[in-house]
Amino acid sequence: MYVPAHFEESRPETLHRLIADHPLGALVTVGPNGLDANHIPFEFDADKGPHGTLRAHVARANPVWQEAAGRPDALVIFQGPTAYISPTWYPSKHEAHRQVPTYNYMVVHAHGRIAVRDDEAFVRGLVARLTRKMEAGEPVPWKMGDAPADFISQMLGAIVGIEIEVTKLTGKWKLGQNKASADRRGAADALAERDSDAQRAVSEAMLAAPPAMD
Repeated sequence: MYVPAHFEESRPETLHRLIADHPLGALVTVGPNGLDANHIPFEFDADKGPHGTLRAHVARANPVWQEAAGRPDALVIFQGPTAYISPTWYPSKHEAHRQVPTYNYMVVHAHGRIAVRDDEAFVRGLVARLTRKMEAGEPVPWKMGDAPADFISQMLGAIVGIEIEVTKLTGKWKLGQNKASADRRGAADALAERDSDAQRAVSEAMLAAPPAMD
């Protein structure tokens, strides 16, 4: 990933937070037919390994877990909020007309190697933890015990666990840091007035990012 210095985000706690808040990652691997991508919700354990460990499960029918035995190198992409930026939001555009549209976003790339965990205890624990996290905001959270035990066992038998010890985390926070302060403020203010949660989240991130390059 191309990361200009002014867009680089390397603080571990910031990268970890994006993964936790946006756990649906794009798992990119190389199989016998070339590049492959699978979109999977991940659990992230920041305390295991030098850069943390990712855990997930895939359908047993998905060949990715078998292909990983011979080609374990993987990249997982986690994308945070994104927003289109109109040049009309920059005050300087109305003076010199030297601005163009762009997109602002926050993204984390996690590199590592896949280890297959094809055992029910691992998968059952992972599914239980993911479920508790995802259901936490529900008035009556669903839990595995709500379903018949034989049905849950059948479902668990249809999936395979994977674990990725992260070897490198790369963060890119493209939030207008290369713009003058007035222009970045103008774009952030425009986003704050939009109806989308993602647009408002980008607005907040733009205002919290390091000072613009005046």
